[in-house]
Amino acid sequence: MNCLSWNCRGLGNHRRVRELSDLVKAKGPRVIFLMETRKKNSYLERLRCRLKFDNMFIVPRRNLGSGLALLWNNDLNLHIRTFSPRHIDAVVNPRIDDAWRFTGFYGAPEAANREDSWSVLRHLGSQFVLPWVCIGDFNEITRVDEKSGGAIRPEKQMQDFRDCLDVCGLKDLGFSGLPFTWCNRRYNEALVWVRLDRAVATVDWILKFPTARLHHLPGSSSDHKPLWLVSDDLQTRFSRAKKPFRFEAMWLNDERCEGVVHSVWDRNTGGDPVSKVMSKVEECQIQLKLWDKNVFGNVLKALARNRKLLVIAEGDSMAGKNHALVKLLSEEISRLMECEERMWSQRSKTEWLRYGDQNTKYFHCRATERNKKNFISGLENAHGEWIEGEE
Repeated sequence: MNCLSWNCRGLGNHRRVRELSDLVKAKGPRVIFLMETRKKNSYLERLRCRLKFDNMFIVPRRNLGSGLALLWNNDLNLHIRTFSPRHIDAVVNPRIDDAWRFTGFYGAPEAANREDSWSVLRHLGSQFVLPWVCIGDFNEITRVDEKSGGAIRPEKQMQDFRDCLDVCGLKDLGFSGLPFTWCNRRYNEALVWVRLDRAVATVDWILKFPTARLHHLPGSSSDHKPLWLVSDDLQTRFSRAKKPFRFEAMWLNDERCEGVVHSVWDRNTGGDPVSKVMSKVEECQIQLKLWDKNVFGNVLKALARNRKLLVIAEGDSMAGKNHALVKLLSEEISRLMECEERMWSQRSKTEWLRYGDQNTKYFHCRATERNKKNFISGLENAHGEWIEGEE
């Protein structure tokens, strides 16, 4: 079991597509359930290709705020049974003893329509008996401690949700990570955190997948956190030892870069004009390397570090303190992601795609391919001997 579920709040935002791509790369899900896609089928089909999934089932958007999608690969024997604007229901390994049921669910955002959502869920529960897991954004809570800030949830709303889960025989799978999955992001006003997203399952499914756990993943581009339902996973990556000096396009985003160049170029040096230029170019390289290491910093490490700090800051914010830090870190992550996009764009050496396209995964793949292609493992000398290493 390895599944991602995310209310992405619109896939037209390139940051959300980037974050989704990063999640797929890091977690390797076999199934992805997306809510509020807000895009046409043709766009979602391109996204499926980008994420390298074989199959996708789409519930088209009815308005600007809706749309569901389920993605899976051919190695998973999954068949869609029913769907609606509120759900996609599927059976894995149908017609054999190992069959089980997967439902991606999206509860009505409006409280007045919540009962319609529970009617859909009860109907799904009455259809047939298989080990069943249901995951998504239910837009409701079961207890008052699943919300922090804002108005108190009416008890009847929570009771209706609990009753529906009981009728369907669904139990909450719990979670690992921060306690809330949605935030109104009003950091300077009345901040509200709520656990709207969850996974629930029947006892048969829990016994079938006894080690499955739900993780609330960190996320910065949507007001909902991604959910990761998994049993286990691992991965590796290609790298290169040495690299020559390259002026990084992303440095231009930092005003201090110009100061480093000026500090070198404005110095008075002796020698002929050509020697002066060459020495200043060499000194400029040295000073930019030092500035990059000591001041600008490693973008990828800074991005990872700030994402970890954001998780801690959101935990504090959920406890009612230091809301401003969440906003500050979110803005810094956005800036670093822009730097990363420019970095991979430059490394790809692709002229027909400018960095404004924000397609970092594409650039990353292009750069990795160039890295492998340009790598020299050895050379043949004048005596016909194959020489490896740097000696």
